[in-house]
Order: sequence, then structure tokens, then C-alpha cells
Amino acid sequence: MTTNERLGLIAGNGRFPFLLLDAARAHGLTVVVAAIKEETDPAMDQRAAADTNVRVHWMSLGELSKLIDTFHKEGVSRAVMAGQVKHKQIFSSIRPDWRLAKLLLNLRTRSTDMLLGAVAKVLGDEGIELISSTQFLEPLLAKPGVLTRRAPDEEELKDIDYGRTVARAIAGYDLGQTVVIAAQACVAVEAMEGTDATISRAGALFRTLDAEDASRDTSTDRTTLRRSLTVVKVAKPNQDMRFDVPVVGVPTIRTMREAGATCLALEAGRTLMFDPDGIITEADKAGIAIVAG
Repeated sequence: MTTNERLGLIAGNGRFPFLLLDAARAHGLTVVVAAIKEETDPAMDQRAAADTNVRVHWMSLGELSKLIDTFHKEGVSRAVMAGQVKHKQIFSSIRPDWRLAKLLLNLRTRSTDMLLGAVAKVLGDEGIELISSTQFLEPLLAKPGVLTRRAPDEEELKDIDYGRTVARAIAGYDLGQTVVIAAQACVAVEAMEGTDATISRAGALFRTLDAEDASRDTSTDRTTLRRSLTVVKVAKPNQDMRFDVPVVGVPTIRTMREAGATCLALEAGRTLMFDPDGIITEADKAGIAIVAG
């Protein structure tokens, strides 16, 4: 992209849109932000107020026509999606405009890939190319190898191996990208709730087991299976890097610590680590092993 070209940024929630915005501005690009009322952090307005080369337009999640019209008026021919739009929003009270309603009616299924792929096609038909969401953030992609002071132990490696098999299978159906494993058994599978909620659910399940143990004498019948949790996050088999790229951040590590998870396995080169140094520092403090492969 040339420095006089305007980049469209379709901004979801979290830090991702801000990181991508800063990276695009570092390349000298003017950025036109399509901020989603139901998702984008209101701080986006403050970011625009501090930089005349950032233009923000607020719109509802259902306003696909407004998105296209805005990009046309701003001279945007390339755009990027950054930040999560919660999948459960398709069941909310948001009213789709005629263009989005037509798109939804023509979908075979309403999985993430199907929805976002259809939106990308509509944008392309309107002369707006959707580009990779990692194009400006490649330094944040997970590097292969053990990333923390502590490497996974033998039991955690077994859980990682099993977890990757399960995670790739569910990712192939576009159900989610994360599973939580203990003693080579699947404790939780991600669906619409997101990674951190999946980890919390696994931790809550194991806390019920601890409560049951506390209510009876377990000196002779306590299970020999270790109850530490391993979190495995993968990309989809045919991951479209334009959207729904696997992401982890410091909050993920904090959620793992609270849930009693001791190991995190990522897919190298296809998982974004927001604040890699912060993630690793937080993991080392908690004794959590992180490995990417």
C-alpha cells in the first residue's frame, strides 16, 4: 500500500483495532475507522482526536450498506478487520439493513467463516479488498518453540498432543479454536463464548470436584489423575488470515491462572500475541508454560 492510500479499518472490540491502527499509521497511512457501536471501545474517538489522519465513523453492526457507502465516500479501496465481533450478536436485537438481511438469508450456515466470508465477498464486489488482519502486525505472531522459562512437562506434552487433535477437529467445523485438556481428557470446548470464558468454565468445573473432595474423606479414594489444565489454541485448517485469527493477550494468562491452568499451547506463525513481553512475564510469574508449534 502507498502512503497516500486510505486504509479502512473495521473495528471490533478489544485492543486489536488500536494495535492495527497504530501499526498502519506507523506506515504513514491515513486510516478510516468503521467503529461498531455494539463492540468498538469508545476510546477510538480520543485516538482520532489526537491524529488528523485517523477518521472515525460510528455505525451499528447491522449497517452493511452504511459501511460500504462510508468507505466509498472516503476513497477506501482496501480494508482490514480487527477485533472480535461476538458471534452471539447474530441472535441479538440488532436490525440488519437490506443488504445484510439478504446476505444472511442466502447463507447455508451462520458460522464465523461463512458470515465473514460473505461480508468479504460483498465488499470485494463493491471494489473494497479485504486484506490480511496480520499484514501490519507480523512481529506479534507467535514464534515457534518454548516461550517461557518453564517448558511443558511430560504430562502437559501429552495433553498438548491430544488437545491439538481435538482442537483441529472442532476448528475444521468452525465451532471454535480452543480446547481445555486435563489428563488427556477434554474438559471444555470453545463455542460462541470465546477463549477466556471457555477457560473459566473449565476452571469452574474442576472447582466443583475440589468441593466434592472437601466434603468427604478422600485419603483413600482420591483420583490418581492430575487435575492441572492445559489450554490448546489452534488456527482453523484453512485459516483465512483476513479475519478470526487466533489471538491471546495478558488477560488470557490471568484467566488461566485463576482457573488453575498450567500450560498454553499455540500455533506458531498463525496466532497473534498482544503484548508478547507482558504475556510471557505474566506466565512466568504464574509458573505457566507457553509453547508454540
